[in-house]
Amino acid sequence: MKVTVFAPVNVALIKYWGKENCELRLPANSSISVCLTNLGTTTTVEWDKNLNQDLADSRMKRQLDKVRKIAQINWRAKVVTKNNFPSGAGLSSSASGLAALTLAATAAAGLKLPEKDLSRLARLGSGSACRSIPDGWVEWSKGDDKTSYAKTIFPTDYWNLRILVVIVSDKKKLVSSTAGQELAFTSPFYKARVKSMAAKIKKIKAAIKQKNFTELGKIMEADCLNMHRVMRTQQPELNYLLPETKTVMQAVKKWREEGLESYFTINTGQNALVFCEPKNENKLVERLEKIEGVIEVRRDKIGKGARLLT
Repeated sequence: MKVTVFAPVNVALIKYWGKENCELRLPANSSISVCLTNLGTTTTVEWDKNLNQDLADSRMKRQLDKVRKIAQINWRAKVVTKNNFPSGAGLSSSASGLAALTLAATAAAGLKLPEKDLSRLARLGSGSACRSIPDGWVEWSKGDDKTSYAKTIFPTDYWNLRILVVIVSDKKKLVSSTAGQELAFTSPFYKARVKSMAAKIKKIKAAIKQKNFTELGKIMEADCLNMHRVMRTQQPELNYLLPETKTVMQAVKKWREEGLESYFTINTGQNALVFCEPKNENKLVERLEKIEGVIEVRRDKIGKGARLLT
């Protein structure tokens, strides 16, 4: 069978950096994220008994092996995948990519897995991929192999916010998130970060429930800065931020002081994501596009998780 899937990029508001178990991709802390609507990965998987080998890269092949084991098949697969945004540049391309592959491969094999099982399986391919399976506002819980998966905590249409994707570089980062996270524990701030997470998650979930944009933004922005501080103090130092990234961050803070409210977050890369209310979207896009070094500003909003197209 041949199946095509779209899986969105997800943006973590409370991030995870560091694993309790690298092989099972179990996070050291829970996290909160949102799925986007427009940015994502489209993947087609076709199982073919006449193929001698998988037509896919090595990471995909490992995930296909997991699906083969569950489906109890020995066919090989042809995989065609495409991102509609820069890959490997801090916009969660592995998350959307492995989520799309997981859903496409299981559906093409005739499997109809419950959402939590799809999320668990996607996690084994890329930790944050589990968050691109459910819709809307998502919590990925820490735990063991059976209990660590992502689920919707508020639906897609719960709160009408905008996410502006500010692209300052489309170049692939030199150090992958997977490699970087293996050394997170070497930062003197790592243990304190992990210890603080439960309280932060409780606060941000309350802010979302109350639709308190100011509180949401403050918690999200502070957590982003905290994560990057851990990166910069681990050994060896890991710094994904470019001068252009910092310019965007400083501009958002300055405009907020002047009354134009928005908040930034940055994943494990150089490109920024700016959250705002719809009333400020156009003005912010206009200003962001004028910043020297900004290549493009993509408009997005909170959307559904991975879904079948054909």
